[in-house]
Amino acid sequence: MTVSLAYPLEQIIKVKQNRVEEQEKVVRARQEALEKEKQKLKEKEEIRDKAKQHERDKLQQLRDEMDHGTTSDKIQQMKAYLNVAKEKVQIEEKKVKDQQDQVELANKALKAAQDELKIKRQEVDKLQIHKKDWLKEMQKELEVIEAREQDELGSTSFLSHKRMRERK
Repeated sequence: MTVSLAYPLEQIIKVKQNRVEEQEKVVRARQEALEKEKQKLKEKEEIRDKAKQHERDKLQQLRDEMDHGTTSDKIQQMKAYLNVAKEKVQIEEKKVKDQQDQVELANKALKAAQDELKIKRQEVDKLQIHKKDWLKEMQKELEVIEAREQDELGSTSFLSHKRMRERK
């Protein structure tokens, strides 16, 4: 007697598996977003570093001019430009800091998505384990029923043979 066992929660497993697949897509999207934010940070750091180098170059140029003795107007003009360069560095530093915050937010979003994925996978795993246990249990019950039927058939066969022998 072969009976096909249909697990009653099979649809739920499929739904939860679909949710896992959707969450995997979310995790991949968040990873891509994090990589983009890191790339933006790298670009902003490069711009900041160029601004810092420009400021250092202008400061060195001012020192060289002062060492060679130049007019105070030119020195004032160079100091004013140096202040502009410093402001530019500060602006770029702020952009870098803001971008670091964005990277951190993207990192947190990725971590949250990964945690959610882990939970969803655990739900599917629990149902898979339950299905496996349920199938074992049902198989045992079927074997017990089959054994009873075989016993009944054996008893019936024995009794019918016994009656036939008694009749003869």
